Amino acid sequence: MNKNIFGERLITCSEDPLTGYFRNGCCDTDDTDLGIHTVCIITTNDFLQFSKEVGNDLSTPFPEFGFDGLKDGDRWCLCALRWKEAFENNCAPMVVLEATNQKTLDLIHIEDLIAHAYRI
Repeated sequence: MNKNIFGERLITCSEDPLTGYFRNGCCDTDDTDLGIHTVCIITTNDFLQFSKEVGNDLSTPFPEFGFDGLKDGDRWCLCALRWKEAFENNCAPMVVLEATNQKTLDLIHIEDLIAHAYRI
């Protein structure tokens, strides 16, 4: 069972839009998840623009892949290194800590995540 950054049960990030590496709503991961989609974020227009500019367009729909595109306020399981890149460029989105997988801590300091905590 995947746990969150506090070592507790990982809660659902989003079912609408349906997110997660396994598209089960949670930021679950395993060894096949090379992108490490473990950070549950709340998207912002600034972050979506930044992500598009660095080559990860999350806002444009790709219906052929069943992806409607993200909009401001959506929750999404983001790649840990993409969040870290946004953090280093001062545009990291807020994080739902209870829905963020503990695997994230292999790449990101817990203090940085907590500083961007979205309180549910």
